[in-house]
Amino acid sequence: MFEHLKEQPADKILALMQAYKDDPRDTKIDLGVGVYKDAEGRTPIMRAVKAAEKEWWNEEETKAYVGLSGDPAFSDAMIRLILDDAAPRDAVAAVATPGGTGAVRQAFDLVKMANPGARVFVSDPTWPNHLSILKHMGIEHVPYRYFDNETGGVDFDGMMQDLDGVQAGDVILLHGCCHNPTGANLTMQQWGDVTDLANAKGAIPMIDIAYQGFGDGLDADAAGTRHVVASCPEVLIAASCSKNFGIYRERTGLLMAVCQDSARRPTTQANLAYLNRQNYSFPPDHGARLVSLVLNDDALRADWQAELEEVRRGMLGLREQLAQELRKLAGSDRFGFIAQHRGMFSRLGLDADKVEALRKDHAIYMVGDSRINIAGLNARTVPLLAQAIIDVGA
Repeated sequence: MFEHLKEQPADKILALMQAYKDDPRDTKIDLGVGVYKDAEGRTPIMRAVKAAEKEWWNEEETKAYVGLSGDPAFSDAMIRLILDDAAPRDAVAAVATPGGTGAVRQAFDLVKMANPGARVFVSDPTWPNHLSILKHMGIEHVPYRYFDNETGGVDFDGMMQDLDGVQAGDVILLHGCCHNPTGANLTMQQWGDVTDLANAKGAIPMIDIAYQGFGDGLDADAAGTRHVVASCPEVLIAASCSKNFGIYRERTGLLMAVCQDSARRPTTQANLAYLNRQNYSFPPDHGARLVSLVLNDDALRADWQAELEEVRRGMLGLREQLAQELRKLAGSDRFGFIAQHRGMFSRLGLDADKVEALRKDHAIYMVGDSRINIAGLNARTVPLLAQAIIDVGA
């Protein structure tokens, strides 16, 4: 049967990583991969995570499976972290998943089970894996305008015009914070307007929150999600611990389904557990255990939050430095949006030819749509990037 298989399109980011690795130039700069790096180019293990790992090494007595839904302590801790008091605990069904990607996939599976004809409205642009998974699953997706290349901000009028086509039972996929790939976020007023539209249309918001704590802080980054949850009868939330806990390879995520009618929660929980069983049976536990240990220990949590805040402020500082360098070189504030964006990413609004010139002439690697990973920079390389952007005619 294997002769009938077709070649799959190469993952553009993975191909970019390989091209960067093969480039012999000492001056090369990698702004493509979506992983946090410190000023030395490392993705460090966070202090609190390392301490929790040592603690768990001493305490762990078995490698037996956890339940189909994962460790309840992990679910409870993550629900408190993301939702706070936006919904009562008995209104939230939740399962642990292999990373945020696993949560996204399980959410789409649940949508397909509950409403096979549902369409998923997706921001243009969005994280490419959203579209890849939807296509693979045969779920219709509809793009809505999101990013304005001219201003570097959200095209909210266009977004709302496109979302006006949502029908009852459709899903509106939103980024909880630190939009990937643009870095441009909704304001709280705009979150309110989208929520009102979803309720008026009978649509289900689905929120992918992968960068809580990387933007304006843990609570500020969850504010939009909490508003939606408090205001809508049903919400899906896919959460990742890869970035804010730095546990990428542990594959630690959570899928939440919020039912304001708590009578629907048991059936929803059972369906989530069923989907876990069909896809991978029991979810991984090591990363989830570390997260729950950190969040449930006052000292570890305080240290984690302090280090996360250092990471956040470091990225903001790099944003401000890059915007200032470009302002100085360009003689204008046309790149000022970089300082306004939040999270690891910004979309510069450069065309493909300029992106290629940056790679070919300056050894600067970024995704073809001009998305850059701010965390791939440091104080030394920011001026080099700014000069190169001007040199290619941006």
